[in-house]
Parts: sequence; structure tokens; C-alpha cells
Amino acid sequence: MIQDRVLFIDGEAIVIDKPAGLPVDPPRDGSLSLENHLANLTFGFRRWPTAVHRLDRDTSGCLLLARNPKAHARFQQAFEAGNVTKRYLAVIDGVPDAPSGTIDLPLAKVSSAARGWRMTGDGDGRLGGKAARTRWRLLDTRDGRAFIAFYPETGRTHQIRVHAAEGLGIPITGDPVYGVAGGRPMMLHAAQLTVPRPGKRDVHAEAPTPIAFRELGFAGGGGDG
Repeated sequence: MIQDRVLFIDGEAIVIDKPAGLPVDPPRDGSLSLENHLANLTFGFRRWPTAVHRLDRDTSGCLLLARNPKAHARFQQAFEAGNVTKRYLAVIDGVPDAPSGTIDLPLAKVSSAARGWRMTGDGDGRLGGKAARTRWRLLDTRDGRAFIAFYPETGRTHQIRVHAAEGLGIPITGDPVYGVAGGRPMMLHAAQLTVPRPGKRDVHAEAPTPIAFRELGFAGGGGDG
């Protein structure tokens, strides 16, 4: 049950460990989304919590919900100001040449009738892309794959997925858009989230590494980088 996946809770915030496969926003096909579970996340409050940010349907891990509109506005400001610290874990379909680095590659949205919409790198600025920056660190390698900690410094749509595929040149394992699904779930997990609050303790949560990572021989969290 979704209430069993709460990682942090107080009077302003809830952080849940969102399962892979659960979309934050209601899909067009009418299938279940986070919205269908919000009534179970009130914990005594009359108001349903609301998501402050988004995780892709196939991305698991830390998702911040606000318990009232004022908190929602403050948390959104923290995200927009770049004050939120995030750490993601991913398995990628290859091994990078370096042990760590920074990907500084603007991202733009493109679409076509054949493939629908997607994000792409816009290094020369011809597409009007927005700045996107991600630090990364190699944690482990096994069977031709690498276990990577990603630290996004901006919050663009599909940022880590595109930065892996185009910045590192190695897509995330199981990514159906920027890599090869191959019958596997997408191996991207929001492992840690920290939101500072002046005068109060930080909202801080860490989501355990999913079993799909352990099945490939990867575990652990990678620290704060």
C-alpha cells in the first residue's frame, strides 16, 4: 500500500518512495496514477497532499508531496532556485571512460509524427534548449554495465535519461525512449532528496535501492557525492 512507502512526514511534507510504473499525473488511457492513492496519504489532514515535482512513470524513488498550499509554494520556490539536493542511481548499458564528470548539455523538446515527443541535446542552441547540468560518479561495474550516481543541478524533463544517452553516450538500461527496453524495467531511481527549510529541519529522505538493481548485482547508495 502507498502509505507503507512513506519515507518522511511532518505537518508540511510527505516524501514517498514512488514505485516504478506509477505515473504522477493521470494518464490519457485512464489507468491508475498517484492521484488514485492521495486519499490514503492524508494521515489525519482533511486536505489531500499534492505533488511538488514529477518523476517519470518508470522512475522509482523519492517524491515530495506538500500537505498545504503555502508549503507547496515554498517547496516549488526551493526547486526553482536550485536549492534542492537530489541523488539518483542508475544502471547504464556500458562503462564510461572516466570515473566521474559533469555533463553540461542544454535540452530541447522535439516531436515527430512517427516517434511522438522526446527531449534531445541542444549543444549548439539551434533548438532553443534550456540549460541542463548533471554531475555523475561511477560506483561499480558488472557484466559490461555500470552503476552510476547522478546529481542533477537543474531539473529539466528527462534530464538524466538524455544526459546518459547523449552526454555519456550510454543509455540507461531499460529506457524505452532513449535506449533499448529489452524486457527490463528502466533502471533509474531517485535515491535521495533534501529540501532546506529556513528555521526548520530539512525535508530529507532516502529510498532503498530497488530489487531490480540488486538482481543485476548492484546495491548501495553512493553517498552525497
